[in-house]
Amino acid sequence: MSLQKRYNFTTNPKNDILSGTVVAVALIPEAIAFALIAGLSPQIGLYTAFILGLITALIGGKPGMISGATGAVAVVLVDLVLKHGVEYMFWAAVLAGIIQILIGLFRLGKFIRLVPQPAIYGFVNGLAIVIATSQIPLIKDSNLMTIFLVLLTMAIIYILPRFTKAIPASLGALIAITALVLTFNIDTKQIKDLADISGSFPTFHLPAAPLNFETLKIILPYSIIIALVGLIESLLTLSVLDEMSGERGSGNQECIAQGVGNMTCGLFGAMPGCAMIGQSMINFTSGGKGRLSALTAAILLILFVVVLSKYIALIPLAALVGIMFVVAIATFSWSSLGHFKRMPKEDLFVMIAVTIITIFADLAIAVIAGVIISALVFAWKHAKIYARTHMEGERKIYELEGPLFFGSVHSFLEKFDPKNDPFEVVIDFKNARVLDQSGVEAIDKITKKYKEAGKSIVLRHLSNECKELLTEAGPYCTWEEDDPNYRVAIDY
Repeated sequence: MSLQKRYNFTTNPKNDILSGTVVAVALIPEAIAFALIAGLSPQIGLYTAFILGLITALIGGKPGMISGATGAVAVVLVDLVLKHGVEYMFWAAVLAGIIQILIGLFRLGKFIRLVPQPAIYGFVNGLAIVIATSQIPLIKDSNLMTIFLVLLTMAIIYILPRFTKAIPASLGALIAITALVLTFNIDTKQIKDLADISGSFPTFHLPAAPLNFETLKIILPYSIIIALVGLIESLLTLSVLDEMSGERGSGNQECIAQGVGNMTCGLFGAMPGCAMIGQSMINFTSGGKGRLSALTAAILLILFVVVLSKYIALIPLAALVGIMFVVAIATFSWSSLGHFKRMPKEDLFVMIAVTIITIFADLAIAVIAGVIISALVFAWKHAKIYARTHMEGERKIYELEGPLFFGSVHSFLEKFDPKNDPFEVVIDFKNARVLDQSGVEAIDKITKKYKEAGKSIVLRHLSNECKELLTEAGPYCTWEEDDPNYRVAIDY
């Protein structure tokens, strides 16, 4: 694979640079807001957007995906910063990065595929609502002119592509609204009303907290949560962009990139972060499909902070809020609403539950809850094993069908009648499969009952590994030429 194709820097440089410019401006209020949520200075959030954005742009698993300070990680940091201070947070970022790198090296990023589609719908829809509602504080108590500017921004974004695609619609709206506000001196909030964004380039900063066992005990729980929350949001964002672009990114590579980025953040005075689905959507919908777009966003952001802060401070918040409202609308999976009538009730429940938990609790909790609920629903739906019986002379044949695992053990044991069955019994597993240790123990249990009843029992078509795991039933297994070949999941 060529370097150009692998890194995708120059597929469409004009679109990448222009979309990266929009993202850089839109990153500023979010980076400031998330830093303030964690009890940190605005510069720390801006440094995160630059450092993590730069590193993931270069080595991330998905070209064009934007990373920086996020709310999902910020809420984890609140307690750590409040109780132990910012220096411990820096060490927590370093340790979280190490954990993420190890997850990537051991190729565990693939487990994001275990997240079912209804949970992804719920994640996307919940996050779209969170993106929209998080903009409200920025325009709360604003005048009618500010509301008008928000609506005008949205209108420009939707209408401008009909006339020209020379520049991204979001950038066009940003320029137009800023020019309108400055020309007519309109009374509306600007970025300078949020916080002072001026600063310098980040410098190497070895955390002042002592690096010893006591520090490790303090930061380890936070680092694990930061690492997992960050990867869940990053990998789900990657999955959403994969579906939109039709090109698959590398989850494991993204884990490593996030890890390297968070380690660097901790050593350069920044907070940990992860992929940002809202900013990634802005980049994607503005035409930023290559690494150059994310790279442009990161570099321009730090230049805004160091060189152009007094000019960027003049951008009206209404324009940024309008852009984010459009992003929220685009992020929401409207097609999922059309599935309501056709979607199984249990999948609908998972989607709604994940949406609600994402809005009111936490993204990671929502996704984990979705996976657990889906797994329990799957186990419940498959918690039955079926048996057809017939007589062959004096022998009674049980032909089983379905999975034998912890969820179906009770159903399995109910199929048999050792007390009233004839002297010879055959249990045929040709159309069944033993999935776990609970299934193995259930076979042993029913075999023991037939032995105690003085009956002869034969077990057909079990895999070799299953036969080896059986203790009571082992001697009663037959060895057929068409025995299946599968392994049994057991706990050691």
